[in-house]
Amino acid sequence: MKIAVASPSYPSSLEDSIEQVKKLAKEAADQLAGIICFPESYLPGYPAPEYHPKKYTAEQLQLALDQVSEIAAACKIAIILPMDWYDDGQFLNVAHVISSKGEQLGFQSKNQLDPSEDAIWEAGTERKLFELNGLKFGITICHEGFRYPEATRWAAVRGAQVVFHPHFGASETQGPSLKEWGHKDNPYYEKAQMLRAMENTIYLATSNYASRFPESASAIIAPDGFCVAYQPYRLPGVTVAEIDLAMATGLLAKRFNPDLYL
Repeated sequence: MKIAVASPSYPSSLEDSIEQVKKLAKEAADQLAGIICFPESYLPGYPAPEYHPKKYTAEQLQLALDQVSEIAAACKIAIILPMDWYDDGQFLNVAHVISSKGEQLGFQSKNQLDPSEDAIWEAGTERKLFELNGLKFGITICHEGFRYPEATRWAAVRGAQVVFHPHFGASETQGPSLKEWGHKDNPYYEKAQMLRAMENTIYLATSNYASRFPESASAIIAPDGFCVAYQPYRLPGVTVAEIDLAMATGLLAKRFNPDLYL
């Protein structure tokens, strides 16, 4: 099975988000990927102070989701689409799952917000496991995957072979100048992603924006912690890799004994 992670540029508008999703989804599909994941809050763009994205209505966001569903069906590729979302009176940070037939299968909310996000979104309260074409997967969004390993383990102990990790770690004005994935001088983010894969014996597929100063790369990490593939820093595009689901045993996750920590 081939999976893909996207490294798009920061969008200039909701319409630009959709156009970049269309372009990169087609690129991934042309490389025979069965599913592609985009970065955190890609519709309309993560609300970092330097970017000032516009806030959209529930109707506008639903229309955007419908358009991406059409893209998934046209390209015959499943899409994990992180975006702003209104649900039952709440304003959430979510990742929608869309099948290769364009079916909207539900979403995973971001439940552990970064403290800086408390004034932006409300925290979700549920975790979900998804299955498409024999692939079982979970989703953990940014801060959850970096600082709350329980979020990744939740999916792994329930049979997830891959956890997708859309995140935002980007700036156009300041930050590190990364050259090598996982280098000892890089910020800790890539090392945390490697550990989420190793400590659960599953794949972790992580997607970040292509920015001038990224803090991590979009990458696909194997259950032994080996980085199978990553997108070069600062370069927009898609990273596609073939994964061996027989390696994703979830062995270490399944040996977890919660009774020892009560």
